[in-house]
Amino acid sequence: MFEHLRARPRTANLAGAVACAALMAYALYAQYGLGLAPCPLCIFQRVGVIALGIVFGLAALHPAGPVGRRVWAVLVALAALGAGGVAGRHLWLQSLPPERVPACGPGLEFMLEAFPLREVVEVVLSGSGECATVDWQLLGIAMPGWVLIAVTVLGVAGFAVNWAAGRRVTAAP
Repeated sequence: MFEHLRARPRTANLAGAVACAALMAYALYAQYGLGLAPCPLCIFQRVGVIALGIVFGLAALHPAGPVGRRVWAVLVALAALGAGGVAGRHLWLQSLPPERVPACGPGLEFMLEAFPLREVVEVVLSGSGECATVDWQLLGIAMPGWVLIAVTVLGVAGFAVNWAAGRRVTAAP
């Protein structure tokens, strides 16, 4: 099956976009169906997953040649690294002992209204007490851990498929 996807990078990219949409659908279900309010780092992870899904979607739509496929490979990797970096930061905050957890700060909505975007990003990435709370686990892994696993798998697969398609040289029959 992987060989089939390597031979058809646009199909693989479409599968990546669908996987990102499924991740977002579950995030919305967790928020509205399970009542789990997202913390600021959760929202940033959502932005990263959406960005990854957009890159996959555009790569699926674009009939790129070898150079274009390599560009898509790098963009997929960058989007996955961004989302994975935020998820890793979130996991680190959740692993801190209670006495080392930063105090809760103002809500994201207030910060976006009151501060420049650069300051908002710095404050959110520094984390707060609400980000250190583990409200949900599956197989002993918290939600940011699953996000990290998902974007790592998607990023590596998307990079590999697109990079390999960029190496392909069509031979005359």
